Amino acid sequence: MSTSNKKSARSVPRARKDREYVAGLEKGLAIIEAFGTRYPRLTLTEAAQLTRLSRASARRCLLTLAKLGYAGFDGRYFRLAPRVLRLGHAYLSASNVAKIAQPVLESISERIHESASVAILDGAEAVFIARSTARQSLSIGLSVGTRLPAYCSATGRVLLAALPDAGVMKLLGQAELRKLTPKTVVDAGQLLKEVRRARAQGYAIVDEELEIGLRSIAVPVRDSTGDVVAAMSLAVRAQRMAREQMADRLLPALEAGRRAFAAAL
Repeated sequence: MSTSNKKSARSVPRARKDREYVAGLEKGLAIIEAFGTRYPRLTLTEAAQLTRLSRASARRCLLTLAKLGYAGFDGRYFRLAPRVLRLGHAYLSASNVAKIAQPVLESISERIHESASVAILDGAEAVFIARSTARQSLSIGLSVGTRLPAYCSATGRVLLAALPDAGVMKLLGQAELRKLTPKTVVDAGQLLKEVRRARAQGYAIVDEELEIGLRSIAVPVRDSTGDVVAAMSLAVRAQRMAREQMADRLLPALEAGRRAFAAAL
């Protein structure tokens, strides 16, 4: 085979991949993800700035979403419409992990009267897919779909611990490591040590790094092959439980929940 033919053969998969990639879909999803607690409504300019799209691209995406019923528009502001819930509900309905988690969490909450959650890793964030609320712990409140930074949450560190060190450092490099409280660890090297500690001891405790007055503990949930599929956590207000008490008082309930969870997977 000639050099020119070899070059042409190598370029085929890349060209095929480019043809199969729908850039318009990527832009539309970026627009949807731009909305949230901080931005419940967006102007065209704000949407373009947040997604780094041109105004023309952002406008086409927003108007298409509005036409399809996924967004509303009052002449100035765009807002997500209830139809967007179909996207999240489709995942929860199809996810075996989410279905199994809910009764397990309710059993834990009933037993120890604390709020319990299950989260999965999505990039550099922990996303909650099931929750049972006994008390409101985080001031902003947690619900299904809430996203927390993996680097400073107990669930996140447990999920990161399932990755090799190189994978952990890659995700930390992609995250915006901000000090959310004076106690938040933001040094990547120190965070890697914390993740390694969680990996070695089988659980993670985060003490007021996410929010002052909040402590949380999490354990990994593994499937039959030993792979970590989620993290299960409990959160308490700092005035009700010292860090030193958390492992003794909360870990047994999490371990029991983890065994029940794993048995049902």
